Amino acid sequence: MSKRRIAFTAVIAAVAIALTGCSKSDKAADGFVGVILPDAASSARWETADRGFLQAAFDAAGVKVDIQNANGDKAAFQTIADQMLSAGAKVLIMVNLDSDSAKAVQDKAAAQGVPTIDYDRLTLNGSASYYVSFDNEAVGRLQGEGIKACLDAAGKSTARIVYLNGAPTDNNATLFKAGYDSVLRPLIDSKAYTLVDDQAVPDWDNVQGGTIFEQMLSKAGGKLDAVVSANEGLGLAAVAVLKKNKLNGKVCVSGQDATADGLRAILTGDLSNTVYKAIKAEAEGAATLAIALLKGEKATTATGSVNNGSIDVPSVLLVPVGITKANVKDVITDGFQTREAVCMDMEDLCKANGI
Repeated sequence: MSKRRIAFTAVIAAVAIALTGCSKSDKAADGFVGVILPDAASSARWETADRGFLQAAFDAAGVKVDIQNANGDKAAFQTIADQMLSAGAKVLIMVNLDSDSAKAVQDKAAAQGVPTIDYDRLTLNGSASYYVSFDNEAVGRLQGEGIKACLDAAGKSTARIVYLNGAPTDNNATLFKAGYDSVLRPLIDSKAYTLVDDQAVPDWDNVQGGTIFEQMLSKAGGKLDAVVSANEGLGLAAVAVLKKNKLNGKVCVSGQDATADGLRAILTGDLSNTVYKAIKAEAEGAATLAIALLKGEKATTATGSVNNGSIDVPSVLLVPVGITKANVKDVITDGFQTREAVCMDMEDLCKANGI
């Protein structure tokens, strides 16, 4: 068993142990946990991974949960929260669309004595009781390191690159950029790499991302060596533009989330690298904390803390893993994606890469 696999298993096992210790109680039976997901468009993960893992974690503990999706609408986000609070939610888990709208929800919940958990995205200046996510600067560093490794493998000591950043309203996008820029900035400053363009994509909108990247490619005169894209939705939008220009596979493109489509693009060479985040462990970590809050028990799993601009929020921060062709199989072995989904119509390519 690889060290990486052991690490994945250890994280998930630790959280599972915590969950099994959460027996049913009368207090827990009196209320439920509300979960608000952000959208279904910026990344497939929210509906294909997080929803199912969260539901399973609460079901395993015998705790009622209501999981809803705001579908990218901040007004809907607040309406869902109001409805959950009116219906008797005792804890809210939320993935914010932006910090201001999420803070308003947290303030309202706090006024009603309902604790909140920031899930995946930190609400700046909010009042969350806990934060569960990954080390998001580390995610960005893995993206930057993957891009550099791809350029090195191509023998490119000089390169023309662009940054296709995530939503400016998402603190995670800020952290991702800080991470990859920390890897690539010394090469930019030394003039080895030229940063041709650097733009954020509003709302993580993949259609806008494709349009913005098309403009970047035009600005670069069709000559680019790498696209540092903040997630696979944006990376694959860039790949679609590169395909139209017969440049796919010739330009290094990063991603994040280890979706089935993203892993397939890694195997075909359209994406050079992505980042795998063990979302099952993230979901189970949030569920463990929510159940403790629901029962009025002290949580012991939040061993770190992150300052949100106003307070230090007790935090569970999981470790991301960089993915290239060499270790796509690890994501499948870990159970996050199925071999069938990744290898559909690509059997020979999968076998060639040890899958």
